[in-house]
Amino acid sequence: MPLLPGTTRQIDTMVAEAQSTGRTPSLVIGLVRGGALAHLATAGDHPRPDADLQYRIGSISKTMTATLVLAERDAGRLALDDPLERHLPGTAGGRLTLRELLGHSSGLQREPVGAWWERAEGGDLPALLGGVTPDKIAYPPYRSYHYSNLAYGLLGGVLERVTGTSWADLVRERILEPLGMRRTTYAATEPFARGYVVHPFTDTLREEPRTDTGAMAPAGQLWSTVGDLTRWAAFLADPAPDVLAPETVTEMCAPVVINDLDSWSGGHGLGLELYRRGDRVYVGHGGSMPGYVAALVVHRPSRTAVVGFANSYGFRTGGIGSLALRILDLVLDTEPVPPAPWRPAQPPPAGTAELAGRWWWMGVPMDLTWDHGTGELVAAVRGERISRFGPAGPDRWRGSCGPEYGEILSVLRDGSGAAVALDIATFVFTRDPDEEP
Repeated sequence: MPLLPGTTRQIDTMVAEAQSTGRTPSLVIGLVRGGALAHLATAGDHPRPDADLQYRIGSISKTMTATLVLAERDAGRLALDDPLERHLPGTAGGRLTLRELLGHSSGLQREPVGAWWERAEGGDLPALLGGVTPDKIAYPPYRSYHYSNLAYGLLGGVLERVTGTSWADLVRERILEPLGMRRTTYAATEPFARGYVVHPFTDTLREEPRTDTGAMAPAGQLWSTVGDLTRWAAFLADPAPDVLAPETVTEMCAPVVINDLDSWSGGHGLGLELYRRGDRVYVGHGGSMPGYVAALVVHRPSRTAVVGFANSYGFRTGGIGSLALRILDLVLDTEPVPPAPWRPAQPPPAGTAELAGRWWWMGVPMDLTWDHGTGELVAAVRGERISRFGPAGPDRWRGSCGPEYGEILSVLRDGSGAAVALDIATFVFTRDPDEEP
């Protein structure tokens, strides 16, 4: 879906200003709509960016690690409430659960023992585990948010122990190849942007090392392009079931912990960061490695996203993440996605049409409609509380979203077989507002 010329001019200006004031050699931002790259904004010429130029994505790698963990859960090979000890026996902090590690609520310290892992050649899994001592637990689990790169190194170890396959091979075989992300790789592959630190007083560049982070790779190793991150953003908005079930991706977007208890402006799900912007919630992740910063923010309801890279460590104007959020706000405010056109429906299944209409409980109206696109009943109480129910057997429907998620709607019939009431978790709705439930 193309953007209006005025919107693209504003995005181009924002990117040019950010590159200039942020002092980054090159900056690239991609706007994603409906699963495709709708606009590419670039600035800087060291090197001149395009949609196929690789940058390091840093912690956006964590979103793929989390996807692999959830896929193993769906396959029944692990549970999110498994203690770490079950998969990595003998590890200090073994009582911590995989769910806590995924959501940064485990209390683990941020970094592994030793030199700064992002800038040093990494060791193997036994070396990583050897450095996980009891004093690495900085806070009691589930008491507060505490971001931990170490947690994702350990999750990568769990994946390798459960599957018998290296994390790098799992990412390639189960995510990158199915989604056609051929320019996302473990190590840099030409053409790629060199990463730099910009001197604060002379504006000169120091090139940073491109390390193999070893056992910490699941926390931030990967390289990618705007073209490939477009595919990953599209997946997070509209999941491919052969990679991960759509309902599981939705589960990843539910808060595990809020990272800002004063204003609830952000939190963390199962591997995804959550950003509240007014009445909207975006999901995604930021990324940084020596010489690089990256951003991924997705508005799932509209299938709109922003992805981007810069090749300097320490973006000076508030970060590439804040730039991506402002661009996504701009697009959604100025160019909302038009609704799908209405089309006449086919008749619903036998016994369903008579359920449509208004029902009452204690004088409270509930309007029930049939969604022929999804095969669900949609319940609106006072036009505000919206729940959806999918078929769960004869005269039984189970809540699929909304306040009645998971609850059963049972159809009550009289002696002639006519539907006379609906029982939703003991709340009985009838056709007559004066009839007692």
